[in-house]
Amino acid sequence: QVQLVESGGGLVQPGGSLRLSCAASGSIFGRNVMGWYRQAPGKQRELVATITTDGYTNYVGSVKGRFTISRDNAKNTVYLQMNSLKPEDTAVYYCKMGIRTVYWGQGTQVTVSS
Repeated sequence: QVQLVESGGGLVQPGGSLRLSCAASGSIFGRNVMGWYRQAPGKQRELVATITTDGYTNYVGSVKGRFTISRDNAKNTVYLQMNSLKPEDTAVYYCKMGIRTVYWGQGTQVTVSS
């Protein structure tokens, strides 16, 4: 059974930075697309960024130039570096593995507020 555990969330002021991590158990990490999603109160969960097994990345328009997704296959970990944070980035951030067979983490809260 695959488990994904996110960490690194917290409270940050507008303009600040956070780095999220998602550690995966098991041996299939390196063979799967990884993604970060977020869900704000009262809104649907939305895609933030994805990274393929070869390192190709994709971002939602609202985070381009501010967020960077990366992965370390040796550590079974995917990261989301978030810079220039805005209040509208406030959400629970979730890590996702796979496309057909999908695994989700439990989420980590990110709050951007002064």
